[in-house]
Amino acid sequence: MSEPTLLAIDMGTQSARALLFDLQGNLLAKGQQKIEPYYSPAPGWAEQDPEVFWQAICSACQKLWQQPGVNKASIRGVGLTTQRATVINLDRDLRPLRPAIVWMDQRRTPGLKPIGGLWGLAFRLSGMTATVNYLQAEAEASWIRTHQPEIWAQTHKYVLLSGYLTYRLVGELVDSTGCQVGYLPFDYKKQDWAAAWDWKWQVVPLPREALPPLRRPGEVLGYITPTAAEATGIPAGLPLIATAADKACEVLGSGCLLPDLACLSYGTTATINVTSQRYLEVTPLLPPYPSAMPGAYSLEVQVYRGYWMVTWFRSQFGQPEEALAREQGQEPETLFDRLVNAVPPGADGLILQPYWSPGLKKPGPEARGAVIGFRDLHTRAHLYRAILEGVAYALREGGERIVRRTRVPIRELRVAGGGSQSEAAMQLTADIFGLPASRPHIYEASGLGAAIVVAVGLGLHRDFESAAQAMTRPGKRFEPIPEHHRRYNALYHRIYRRLYDRLRPLYAEMEEMEKAGNE
Repeated sequence: MSEPTLLAIDMGTQSARALLFDLQGNLLAKGQQKIEPYYSPAPGWAEQDPEVFWQAICSACQKLWQQPGVNKASIRGVGLTTQRATVINLDRDLRPLRPAIVWMDQRRTPGLKPIGGLWGLAFRLSGMTATVNYLQAEAEASWIRTHQPEIWAQTHKYVLLSGYLTYRLVGELVDSTGCQVGYLPFDYKKQDWAAAWDWKWQVVPLPREALPPLRRPGEVLGYITPTAAEATGIPAGLPLIATAADKACEVLGSGCLLPDLACLSYGTTATINVTSQRYLEVTPLLPPYPSAMPGAYSLEVQVYRGYWMVTWFRSQFGQPEEALAREQGQEPETLFDRLVNAVPPGADGLILQPYWSPGLKKPGPEARGAVIGFRDLHTRAHLYRAILEGVAYALREGGERIVRRTRVPIRELRVAGGGSQSEAAMQLTADIFGLPASRPHIYEASGLGAAIVVAVGLGLHRDFESAAQAMTRPGKRFEPIPEHHRRYNALYHRIYRRLYDRLRPLYAEMEEMEKAGNE
């Protein structure tokens, strides 16, 4: 009998990937289908037809079966992980009523009626009213309810992308607790829908029956239907095991099960995460997300436009490297690394604050990006290095906030995501943190994390600790260079840490001026 294998489906922002793993965490085969992440009917909007996601999964799976040596009979179970916070309205026949609102969408609904009663009083006394108002305005449900009341009236179920794709695979509307990241009335401490009295139901005005039943990571969501089997090629009857959202699976797939080992994700949104068995809010009222391990928490700090800024730089200023890479048949990453390495650590005094999108507390809703220190010697290479350094500075600051809450020092970094493929980015990350940094042994860390959950759920590994030990291992390791760390430490403490507070009043003034100009 053939060795058991595990199928992980990773529906990311830019592509769907069907990944076949063995029980040692080796990637045996891969099928990938790229998609357009979203389209914008209006400035700041990000929407996509839900069918695009489903067809991408079908295509990725069909490509997987064409890879040499793939044996469907060896597959014991399936795990699905998806991008977070993408929401879909479904009618009574569970068909989409409108395009999905993708997590990058920036529309807001200001001016909503504030929360009243005892909760409103509690928020006023604790100084959290502005934070709660911000959450109200950010919730996609608030916008649909206000601006598309006819859609809202027809909405029978309101689900995340993970729940919708689960329905397409197993014919049941059910989702994992590990996927519930977004503006939903979810109790992150208990990892279930919030109690009826909870203030979250006032922030996100949903009827309880509009939300799907939830299963914990490792539990069975359902079984692949004949219809799904025909579309995807996945054998009918295979169990679909509840996993978690892509970031949580990435943390697990990087082997970061304890709070002294931090997972950095260098993706569209850059993040730093540690896993905690305790419920801790790094920022008050902003809960930790569910871990891919049931009952555990992923303490996360985000840089919302993180490595999106790298993509922006390359599209605006990176044409010479892109053209030369095509001409010489090289990976563009190699040429961009040369660009970074042409500039000394600290970018000759050019410092970037990477708040290209607003936040909630640190940074706040008024935040903007900034680059300071320009002189005539600076080139586009300096700007590129300053982007990479700025993201790492922000994640270091986030890591320090996490450590203040856990009281457990971070001893080592695992760096995943597209940006981790840059040798220069890995080295400067180790230098800025003053900690060793390693990549996971494979690039597909999120898919691997989903496969680990499937293995535990099916009893193919005893528990998460033994599964992670067997299926994850660090790849190339980057040690901090002492002289570089000293340079970065001085810039971080004397300049970077002071930058946001100095500029914050100006950002707020700019916000007021823009509002006045639009009236």
